[in-house]
Amino acid sequence: MTKVTIYSIAEELGVHASTVSRAFSRPELVKADVRQRVLETAERLGFQPNRTARRLATGSTGAVGLLVPDITNPFFPPLVRAIQAAAEEATVILVDAEGAAAAEPSLIARLRSQVDGILLASPLATDEVLREAIGSTPTVVLNREIEGVASVVCDMTSALHAAGDHVHDLGHRRIALLAGTVGSWAADQRRMAIRMWAAGADVELTELGPFDASYEGGREAAEKLLATDTTAAFAFDDLTACGVVAGLVEAGCRVPGDRSVIGCDDVLLARVLTPTLSTVSTPNERLAHVAMATLRAATTGDEATPSRLEGLFVPRQSTGRVA
Repeated sequence: MTKVTIYSIAEELGVHASTVSRAFSRPELVKADVRQRVLETAERLGFQPNRTARRLATGSTGAVGLLVPDITNPFFPPLVRAIQAAAEEATVILVDAEGAAAAEPSLIARLRSQVDGILLASPLATDEVLREAIGSTPTVVLNREIEGVASVVCDMTSALHAAGDHVHDLGHRRIALLAGTVGSWAADQRRMAIRMWAAGADVELTELGPFDASYEGGREAAEKLLATDTTAAFAFDDLTACGVVAGLVEAGCRVPGDRSVIGCDDVLLARVLTPTLSTVSTPNERLAHVAMATLRAATTGDEATPSRLEGLFVPRQSTGRVA
């Protein structure tokens, strides 16, 4: 097959090759109707812009990097999809740290040479290591705050307080907090939010863990939970909560008949689990759009201010009246 170039597109449309080139590199200089015809023809012919040539001509790659700590965690695929949609015409280059904090600096270094900016979704490495790896590359951190780096986070505080009020209204007074991974920014934030709620309510809070943020971690947490007299439990996230429910049920404990369980993040598993999981929903689409807008501001030299969005408590079948 003949390779499609800007010259073949220009010949197809009867315009100059420089017009086609500007439609991709300097679209503001091309009439909207002409640019639309160029883009439609390029897509029909299967044209792939040369990223290296574009960078040499404009200083821009037209790509953004996205680092996730573990793509197998069900929280991240919907977020990746939302970011791809929010990126519009930019190419999103996804890299997965496979759960290894030590791998993140080298992955970031690899991205820096290929992209205009980077999104770090819930990174695991320390603040100092990440700042050094990022260098001067425009960067936005999602679901974590790092001093000196723009961030977009989902604040679960009010939603977790609403979840606490929910189980309190159902008669629960002995509550368990199944703490997440040590060193996790999100785990610390959620722990503080639940402690704050418990301090203002007539409940007894028992803290267990920390547990790995995984299904296996949830099963371990279920074993510890059964050794207490608590009747409701907050799990760090939905994947952990699914492991908790499985462990409780296998031990002959009814959910929610004997114990109520609350997760966090509202991943697909939360909606297909039996019983369906009461949880806190993260506004992924809004998070992605704000993150991309913040990154665009950073890449153009504008001040990238931190943003804080709100989670929403979603009651389902895994919480019920105390037995």
